[in-house]
Amino acid sequence: MEQISLKSKKKLMNSLFIIFIILTLLIGRIGYLEFFKGSELQTLAFEQQSQERAINPKRGVLYDASEKYTLAISSTVYTITINPTNIETEKKEKIANELCDIFQLDYESVLKKIQKRSSVETIVKKVEKDKADKLREWLINNEITTGVNIDEDTKRYYPYSNLASQVIGFCGSDNQGLDGIEAKYDEILSGKKGRVSITTDANGKELGSEGEIYTPAIDGNSLVLSIDMTIQSIIEKYLEEACIDNKCTDGGNIIIMNPKTGDILGMATYPNYNLNEPYKINNEELLSNWDNLNQSERTEKLQGMWRNKAISDTYEPGSVFKLITASAALEEGITDTDNNGEFHCTGSIIVAGAKIKCWRYYRPHGSESLRMGLMNSCNPVFIGLGQKLGVETYYKYLNQFGLLSKTGIKLPGEANSIFISKEKAGPVELATISFGQRFEITPIQLITAVSSIANGGTLIQPRLVKKVIDSSTGKITEMPIESKNITISKETSNKVLSMMESVVAEGTGKNAKVEGYRIGGKTGTSEDGVNTGKYVTSFLGIAPINDPEIVMLITLYNPTGEGGHQGGGVAAPIGGQIFREILPYLD
Repeated sequence: MEQISLKSKKKLMNSLFIIFIILTLLIGRIGYLEFFKGSELQTLAFEQQSQERAINPKRGVLYDASEKYTLAISSTVYTITINPTNIETEKKEKIANELCDIFQLDYESVLKKIQKRSSVETIVKKVEKDKADKLREWLINNEITTGVNIDEDTKRYYPYSNLASQVIGFCGSDNQGLDGIEAKYDEILSGKKGRVSITTDANGKELGSEGEIYTPAIDGNSLVLSIDMTIQSIIEKYLEEACIDNKCTDGGNIIIMNPKTGDILGMATYPNYNLNEPYKINNEELLSNWDNLNQSERTEKLQGMWRNKAISDTYEPGSVFKLITASAALEEGITDTDNNGEFHCTGSIIVAGAKIKCWRYYRPHGSESLRMGLMNSCNPVFIGLGQKLGVETYYKYLNQFGLLSKTGIKLPGEANSIFISKEKAGPVELATISFGQRFEITPIQLITAVSSIANGGTLIQPRLVKKVIDSSTGKITEMPIESKNITISKETSNKVLSMMESVVAEGTGKNAKVEGYRIGGKTGTSEDGVNTGKYVTSFLGIAPINDPEIVMLITLYNPTGEGGHQGGGVAAPIGGQIFREILPYLD
């Protein structure tokens, strides 16, 4: 009995030792999982049992000034995502195959996403409804209820394709504005993302009574632009014709502005591009050479296509700038409009030893008044006025007319003017500035400055957005008209407008005449850089001259057609054609 007792006791001791080893191992394992792997396992559990997906809001609508036309809208599309941890292993390849078949995707990349240990992976964005419905039907037929998500998304759509493309801009795949108004007002237009949150068990079944928690997206606010659909269409039509007929190798632009409000009624650049396909090249020659360009060169060409030359490119304005010199001289009391014989053109003028020619040096204008000098676009007249004004006074007016700073138009990429500094401006520099040469400004700076002449002397910031419409409440917020400063007096304004009417009636701008309307204008021709052999031709028009409602600036870059490159012969006729359509439309 004693031997049996000792044997039992030994077995008991061995059993207790084994149990002790097992308990020690279990405790060690628990400790390892708790202290060394706890954080990782908690993360995996959270990823498997908690799912959160973003819901994109619709961007606000862009309306034209009449609010009859939508220039940009957001349509409903779908985003397909997966929760890899909630897809059964034996179904992963089957689901990958179907996703690739429906959406024409690469099988290996899709399978790689499905096999990841992550909570959410995006498979494809911006899917049209028919394909989303096809996937939805397949999931139902194959009894797949978890792991594959079909969420509403939005896609930006531009109903008029190329219309005002460089002004409106476009959006990227994530609905973020990348250029133009879409970029400048992105914060207002984009809205706020919503969320879908789901809590599930390890098999993907919902836990708790709450189920799916849905936080709706807040749609972006809409904008009413100053762009008038009809006017924009008219100027784009004539700009394209002008650039093609006159073989303008570097394109052109037209701006129509209301001088009383600063509203941009139309702003066109040629060539334009399709906003629905912003990465599609609009030049056949460039497209044929596209494969030979490196990525940096391609980016440069695309940015050039998107570039709004009316605000981003500087140029020498030429004789149109004589309006600024005339305004300053009249305001200072140096001259008046109709002092016969006050000026005399001999074909050239000597300034600090340098001979500067009149454009019609071969047949001098002779005796002139200021009105005749503007009608003839006579360089010596305005050189003389610049000399009398002096550098200090002249630069004071450049500043008052806003020509030494950006206009503040709310578009990305606005450039500033390029003038020699006041301290370095000598007699020759002042002379060339006085008739519009050897400095550079943007078209938007010039039309803004001349609009202050048209409205009686107030410099007004250009405006592209008139109203903001709240998507939730419908509340309308009017965007203010921003006046900056006084440029000239009402009396001086009336005198300049009177002379501009004479330019169109009998002077270099007579090709812009429209029967039955009082129109003023000024033509311009300038060199595009020094010794380039290229020219910029332009026409600036105001109508009706007795109560201006429209200021128009046409700028054509390097016309090489049979019509030549003079503003009176190339740009002024286009101005007449546009006025002939726009003025009756505006009644």
